[in-house]
Amino acid sequence: MQSQQLLAALATGEALSGSRLAAEAGLTRAAIWKQVEALRHRGVPIESAGSAGYRLPWPIQMLDEQGIRAELAPHIERRLGALEVHWEIDSTSSELQRRTAQAPDLSVVLAETQTAGRGRRGRSWLSPPGLNLYLSCLKRFDAGFASLSGLSLAIGVIVLRALHAQGIAGAGLKWPNDVLADGGKLAGILVELSGEYQGPCAAVIGIGLNLRLTESLREQAGQPICDLASLAAGEPPDRNRMAAALITSLVEGLEQFERDGFAAFADEYAEYDALRGVPLRVSSATGELQGEGAGVDVRGALQLRTATGLCSVDSADVTVRRT
Repeated sequence: MQSQQLLAALATGEALSGSRLAAEAGLTRAAIWKQVEALRHRGVPIESAGSAGYRLPWPIQMLDEQGIRAELAPHIERRLGALEVHWEIDSTSSELQRRTAQAPDLSVVLAETQTAGRGRRGRSWLSPPGLNLYLSCLKRFDAGFASLSGLSLAIGVIVLRALHAQGIAGAGLKWPNDVLADGGKLAGILVELSGEYQGPCAAVIGIGLNLRLTESLREQAGQPICDLASLAAGEPPDRNRMAAALITSLVEGLEQFERDGFAAFADEYAEYDALRGVPLRVSSATGELQGEGAGVDVRGALQLRTATGLCSVDSADVTVRRT
């Protein structure tokens, strides 16, 4: 029994004895214990239930390609490129980048767990199996990089649309690519471009969305974080249904962005802008600015109202913190 099969066996949340798991897998109880410890090391909160064996504190849904496809409307599935679900991968975005030349437009890769998940500015993204969503999408554009101004902000709106479709409210957007709720990070977005400046080009869009977080994960994160369970009275949406909602929103939203650019998302972004009217400190390699968030411009650049006037900030290396 490998880690994937063991997690699937425990997915119902019911306690299963080590001897039963060993008998079903044709392994020793010591081998089962090693697999349990391996999953715990990855961040899965497997509990010891005394003589009853092992259990999860709540049921989980294993990601399943057919289960995701069953949740997609026919017109979305027709427009979708490839759809792959992996147990373990270094990074869903890295996988799509390796295959950018061959993968069809709007291809999507998901993974139960990543060994080298990436966030903005090279930060790692914690990726325990069975708890959250790690998804990347490839979108091709005939135009060049200049036409993609504001894409990461539009992706934030696209994520919120998917949450709203699942009845999840209470999240906001922090420039340039974070989804926040209850003062913590709910989802992270990473957009990586390749191709020609004048076009054509491609974007690999990575999204990490927290469905359930353990206390251990919150401690490891090094920043305030939040999950959908906190926004949904302890019961986040089914993972395959949430994945399908994200894919649907991405297919529709990216085609809208290709037609109309960031302008099609500007009003929604303004509605959920968590930095508008907030005192901010903006730091970059060129120095530091302080002021008040004043929304974003037509290109998606952050507007900062300072003592000397309105400033636009669009460098990818800028960090924003509340003063």
